[in-house]
Amino acid sequence: MGAMPELTLTGMRVVYEVSARGSFTAAAGALGYTQSAVSRQVSLAEQAVGATLFERGSRGVRPTQRGELLLHRVKTILAQVDAAMLEQDELGEPLSDQLTVGAFPTALAALVPRTLARVIAEHPALEVRIREGGTEAQLRRLRAGRIDVGVIAAGAGLEYDLGDLKFDQLMRGQAHLIVSAEHRFAERGWVNVADLEGERWIVGEADRSGPQFGAWPTLAGEPDIVYTLRDWTGRFGLVAAGLGVAVIPSLLLPALPAFVRALRVEDPQPFRREVLAVTRPVRTPSIQTMITAMREEAARLLDSR
Repeated sequence: MGAMPELTLTGMRVVYEVSARGSFTAAAGALGYTQSAVSRQVSLAEQAVGATLFERGSRGVRPTQRGELLLHRVKTILAQVDAAMLEQDELGEPLSDQLTVGAFPTALAALVPRTLARVIAEHPALEVRIREGGTEAQLRRLRAGRIDVGVIAAGAGLEYDLGDLKFDQLMRGQAHLIVSAEHRFAERGWVNVADLEGERWIVGEADRSGPQFGAWPTLAGEPDIVYTLRDWTGRFGLVAAGLGVAVIPSLLLPALPAFVRALRVEDPQPFRREVLAVTRPVRTPSIQTMITAMREEAARLLDSR
């Protein structure tokens, strides 16, 4: 016995057109097929589903009950296929649009600039603007329509309700310790969390503008905090001068100055955060292009570490 016919995309289009136009002849004209080709496609579809899909009357044809059930699904499938093909066609064309990207400051050290350079080189007519700010500010701007893409930090105590938004995980990294080039740990690739006892800490200011980094969170006892600054540049300078050590996110590894060294911290309770690209539910081709480029640049940053 030969294999049973399968319901094909061509068959679904023919069945849909026959139903919409009420006759095989009209469907053939709309599709550019011969009437015999339409009849054959309907016959193959009927063999595939094991039921008669149309009944003939004096005024043409109309779907049977089984045909109506199939057409309900076919309409949705064809709409999705057509939307996917249109999206691919649009993504293949040079983009000409305005796009606003909001990002928390750490993401602007390497990830966002590399992404923008790549996208603008590929689509020079695309105008991209940047809005710097903490995660909460970016989410408010996104929901208000003031930015198109928000790059935010989540995890390790930073929990946000994203149920009304669409998001992609760009990176998931463990925090690192930075020390001066003269520090006793400088030539090591890693330290154990127990090795950090007695270190002097340079930390970020605790506010709601974004994820600020304090001392290593699982230290035993009260940390010796010697300086508190909001700006990363200042923290780097203090660490480079040997005035203390600090915790940084993996996103900042490409931006470290020459006299600072980064180390992994072996900890049974690792300190991790995620970087997410967040948008409203409907994405234009420009937005999707930006998200795709962000994912690829994030993967390159992870590979270079």
